[in-house]
Amino acid sequence: IPINVFQEKAQHLLEHIKESKSATFSIPEIEIFINSYNSHSLKASSSVKSDIRVIIHDLRTGANPELGFSIKSQLGGASTLLNAGKTTNFIYRIEGAKLSQEKIEEINSIDNRSKIKDRIEKIKENNGSLQFIKTESSIFGNNLTLIDSSLCPILSEILYHFYTSTHSKMVDLVNEISKRNPLKYDLTANHPFYEYKIKRFLTDIALGMMPSKVWTGELDATGGYLVVKESGDILCYHIYNRNEFENYLLNNTKLETASSTRHGFGRIYESDNQQYFNLNLQIRFIK
Repeated sequence: IPINVFQEKAQHLLEHIKESKSATFSIPEIEIFINSYNSHSLKASSSVKSDIRVIIHDLRTGANPELGFSIKSQLGGASTLLNAGKTTNFIYRIEGAKLSQEKIEEINSIDNRSKIKDRIEKIKENNGSLQFIKTESSIFGNNLTLIDSSLCPILSEILYHFYTSTHSKMVDLVNEISKRNPLKYDLTANHPFYEYKIKRFLTDIALGMMPSKVWTGELDATGGYLVVKESGDILCYHIYNRNEFENYLLNNTKLETASSTRHGFGRIYESDNQQYFNLNLQIRFIK
């Protein structure tokens, strides 16, 4: 099939996507074309990060490697970088207060748009504070420790700040945490400890790390990211340009609140005569 036919069909598909008012729709002409070359699935397996494999003709080295790229589209809703799940819960112990069962029920019954923030505020009003203990998933916790031994406490601080402030953009949260310096780093020479570690974290998520699987550091998306803009133009963030790629991830992601009911967080609960409160990490691209 000539390449120009793919180009024509791609333009036709782009126009339909832009015109559609629905999240799901059918384009029979495109379906017939796709079936003509026996492609029956356009979605990569959820167990891998790369959506497409491309042979790159590298003019720098003369090599022709086959590299995996992850595709992120801005045509529809914003894509997620890290999907929420019970595996991405962070467990905090309530310190400084022993809440009665009646008080626990009162706080857990708060049900509004800002219920997580309001429940934390009520805990604080009762002289309680949240002390990070561990991640709910030991695999996710160990993955974070593998990337950097300080990542768990850093992310726990970022999560807490997200749920108790108006900040949601990752770059803003990192800047705020850097000012507060909860891990007491020596900042006299302005080392970007927090920014550097979060960039490493975001990059490993983007290129292969998943919360539920043991992370060995082996990249799956070995090429980088392909970003489809709303205009249909495609940006390539190649691992060759690692600094640009890391800056893109830091400046174009945000934290968001997933379903607290589905993922089991945002409620006070008791275990072994201790009271706990879970917060959940989900990261989405900024549209």
